[in-house]
Amino acid sequence: MSIVAGCDVGSLTSKAVIMKAGRIIGSHIIKSKPRPQDSANAALDGALLSAGISKEDIQYCIGTGYGREKIEFVDEVVSEIKCHGKGARWMLPSAETVIDIGGQDCKTMKLDKDGNVGRFAANDKCASGTGRFLEVMAKVLGVSIDELGKLSAKAKEPITLASTCTVWAQADVIKYINSGVPIEDIGAGINTAMAVRVAILVNSVKPEGDIFMTGGVAKNIGVVETLEKLIGKRIKRARKADPQIAGALGAALIAEERGKREKTS
Repeated sequence: MSIVAGCDVGSLTSKAVIMKAGRIIGSHIIKSKPRPQDSANAALDGALLSAGISKEDIQYCIGTGYGREKIEFVDEVVSEIKCHGKGARWMLPSAETVIDIGGQDCKTMKLDKDGNVGRFAANDKCASGTGRFLEVMAKVLGVSIDELGKLSAKAKEPITLASTCTVWAQADVIKYINSGVPIEDIGAGINTAMAVRVAILVNSVKPEGDIFMTGGVAKNIGVVETLEKLIGKRIKRARKADPQIAGALGAALIAEERGKREKTS
């Protein structure tokens, strides 16, 4: 049985997934390094370690993400939209609408019955509505990204950020901190501001069927629950794997398809 891999080099994090017979046998997530090739190597090394195999055992590997062209060890590269669609459908076979919030962009896509992406919309013009926005805000608050998501549940009077621009919102947050506003109320306001931006994009593709979210922000409960209220639909949670590895997982699934095709030809 062939062993395949997928590597997703993003602007904030890089991920690698190793699969055998349609099952994940190793995966790894790292904070991206300045050079995409270094990020790819580190992510793959971690996945190889968790799978207990060596690089030579991998029969086919596909790269994706913003740094995909710089990955030296892949057999080919595929767009992250296609990979996230594949990964989402594997994690939730009933997924029809996929929301992917990456480090520097946000995408919403509709999947057909075969898991291929049909209609999609993307926002890559502004940092708000992306993982970068949350990273900046968490740093200002002095909390981790995970902690930021949990603050919404403890908030009593969430703030409203007047601007969705990351730079101005950051200035607002500092002003609220200095005014003694509870950190929970500020965190809830940040999560809501993010959800509002994403909701505009989601509604633009008219979401249908089961909705699934990929990317690290899918683990931010404050954003997810607020987004559900704004779009008036439930977002299904990932059960089979970490939603942050969806792109790398989709790349590995496509690698498996390519490997089978090569064998038959």
